[in-house]
Order: sequence, then structure tokens, then C-alpha cells
Amino acid sequence: MLDPHIYRELCAIVGTENVAVEKQDLICYGYDATQMEFLPAAVVHPATAEEVAAVLRLANRCCFPVFPRGAGSGFTGGALPTGGGVVLVTTRMNRILRIDTENLIAEVEPGLVTEEFQIAVEKLGLFYPPDPASLKFSTLGGNVAENAGGPRCVKYGVTRDFVMGLEVVLPTGEIIRTGTETYKAVVGYDLTRLLCGSEGTLGVITKIIFKLLPLPEAKKTMLTIFDSIDGAARAVSTIIGAKIIPTTLEFMDYATLQCVERRFNLGIPAEGRAVLLIEVDGDSDLVDKQAARIQELIRPLGLVQCTIAKDAAESEALWKVRRLVSPSLRDVNPHKYNEDIVVPRSKVPEVIRRIETIQRKYDIPIVNFGHAGDGNIHVNVMINKEIPGQEEKAHSAIREVFQAALDLDGTMSGEHGVGLAKQPYIEMELNPAQIRTMESIKLALDPNNILNPGKIFPWKGINHAA
Repeated sequence: MLDPHIYRELCAIVGTENVAVEKQDLICYGYDATQMEFLPAAVVHPATAEEVAAVLRLANRCCFPVFPRGAGSGFTGGALPTGGGVVLVTTRMNRILRIDTENLIAEVEPGLVTEEFQIAVEKLGLFYPPDPASLKFSTLGGNVAENAGGPRCVKYGVTRDFVMGLEVVLPTGEIIRTGTETYKAVVGYDLTRLLCGSEGTLGVITKIIFKLLPLPEAKKTMLTIFDSIDGAARAVSTIIGAKIIPTTLEFMDYATLQCVERRFNLGIPAEGRAVLLIEVDGDSDLVDKQAARIQELIRPLGLVQCTIAKDAAESEALWKVRRLVSPSLRDVNPHKYNEDIVVPRSKVPEVIRRIETIQRKYDIPIVNFGHAGDGNIHVNVMINKEIPGQEEKAHSAIREVFQAALDLDGTMSGEHGVGLAKQPYIEMELNPAQIRTMESIKLALDPNNILNPGKIFPWKGINHAA
């Protein structure tokens, strides 16, 4: 229940029509893609950095937690209101403020949907490469907060590689700008990169300056099917070893192929055991040469079938195989834990073999797909929560999957972040000194632990705003 005094002050800051306190209005802001649920005491929709700052100053004065939120598409519970408190939604701040075609930069607000931004810059012959799977509805502020990736990051990098500067409201209510509009800048600490991937715990992003690229002239898409995981993995290292960096190298294992084929009957060859969806972009002549060279390189590696799109429509048809993965998984079991480990790309076959061993040990389906070009595998542990003991099995399996990635010099998250879902496992990857250092940064910027408390770290012995 929200204190009436706090309600009145919030209404004075953002307008009564932009404050919600009725249960039916709060429910949709209490969950995300994890399907965990927490009910906030209120939801506010600010429209400016000044309104965000006023909300945070009020939170510090009255000691209630604030949980920043974009579209709520995260997979780790990073935006969930675990302590009740106030959810601060940034979707009213959704404008493109400017696109500078001379300096190849753009300034946007955090509530802008990723795909809308991409379409707008492409109309001007420019290119914003980061392409998380949620791009049709995720917001750019959320992408920055989670340092989102996507299929194209093998060639172009992740969100932080395109963030040049930010306007941010600190947890105590001060508004600062980080970074510059220049490609070189070494004055002071790099606060921009600190804030990218900080999961809404260090500040609320209110403006973003992005670097843009010229739009590639052409692209070529190839769907390649191999008779083994090892063949597909060798194909990845062989292509890159030949000095070709594809735009995307998407991987699907045999369990994934079975899911898609069972539901959609796409005609995948029976001997197919792994798929690589490969895309190259650049000048027209170059992409034709690269596609031909890739086909030549991978033919001896157990290639069963290679389909090369002739135009945009055929390219979209090939991408359909990848996009049909998520809807087909529910045929395996109704509930899933979607993890996103990363290993050096040469070790993808080994981590897949270890996951298969874990699957047999716990007797639950595990389906793997993702971005083979950078070793980022989405591990989907599929269970039925109605069957006693399956959730416990899933958590034990996930811990072993994370350990397998760490044993192979990898990480337990490449894109999704930590949030709540991976918090119980963070001490597997970070040692106590690392965690203390990060907690010190958090508490220096947020002494009252107001902003998105309880996320990322176990926070042993730390009081939260409540």
C-alpha cells in the first residue's frame, strides 16, 4: 500500500494520469519474460529527466525503492519490483531527438523501440547493428541497461560498442551527462561503459547518443545443415580463419531441429544434426564472393545441405527457421529456463557435449541454439512444473551448465544479465573481492540503496530501501 503523502507527491511530479495504484493497473508491471511476479505499490510514467530526478529525490527522502523499467522483455527479472515500491516506466520518453548524417550519430530517448530506431536510420542510408531477439518491442534504454547483443554482434559488437554518451539520473537525483559526441575522449573515468550493462542499479538513462554506420549495400543469407555438431563448429572457425567475418553465425543443435521440424515440417534432411544460419553483408561483389568462398570452405566438413537466398524474400524464408525455434519449444515441455552461456567459439562442441551429459543425468530436455560466431549459446532447460521434482532438477542442471561454461573459460551470461534469476549463481563466477568492489561502486552512487535494490548481488548484510 502506497503512503497517501507519497502518492500526492508523485502525482504532483508526473501528473495524476501518469501514476497508477489500482491493482489491475499494477499487475502488468510486476512480471517480465521470466514469468516471476511481484506487485509494485505504484507505477509512474515520467516524461523528462527532471521528472525522473524528482521521483528519485522523493524516494531518497521517504526511503522507498524505485525499479526502472522499459518494455519488460528481460529474461532475468532485472526490472521486477521485488520490494514493492515504485516501478518507473520510461516508455513515454520515446523520441528520436536528432540524427546527424554528417557525424554519423543519433540522440534518442530510452523508451524508443529498437526496431523503430533501426528503420528510421536505414531510411537515411545509415545502420544501427545491435539486434536483440526482442527488437520489435524492447526499448533502447533497456538494451543499454542490459548491454543487449543479438545475432549481428559477431561482426559489429554489442550495444555498448555503439553508445557514445548518456544522460543519466543518478540514484540520488542528480542529472549528469557521460561520454561525448566525439570518437576519442579520455578525460576522466569512462562512466558510459560503467553504466552500460549495469541493469538499472546505478542510474536511470534518459538520453542516449549512438554511433551509426553506413548501411551495407547488400547481404547474402545461407542456411547450412551439417551431419554433426563438430562439423558445424569447425565451419565457424574455418570461416573466420579464412579472414571472413560474417554478419551472423547462428547455431541450432539436433534437439532444436527436431522441435522445429516436428511442428512446422520444413523438410530438414534426416541426417542433419546441426544448422548454421550464415549471413554476410557489404558491397554486392564482396558478398557474392564471400558466399561462394564460404560454401567452398565448409563443403568438406560434413555439409549435408546448403541453401543460398537469391533475394530478400528468400532470405526472410531462411531466417524463418531460426525464428520458429522459440514457438516450437513449448511442444517439448510447457515451461523453460532460458540461459545464455558463452564459451570461446572453438569450445562450442565441448560445451554442447557436456550439456548433453547433464541432460541425461537429470532426465530433462535441454535445447540449444544461439550465436555460434561468438560462442553465445542459449541453453533452454524445458520442464513441466506440474511434475514434482522437475523444478529442483532444472536448478541443479542449470548450475552444472554454468559450471561447464566456466570450466571452458566462459561466462554464465552473455546477453541476459544477472538480475534475480542468475543471482544465486554469481559467486561461481565472481570472487569476493570482485563482488565487494562492485558493491562499493553501487553504494557510492546509491547510499540509500534506492535504485533497483536486490538485483545482481546477494547483498549479504546490506539493508534495502523498503
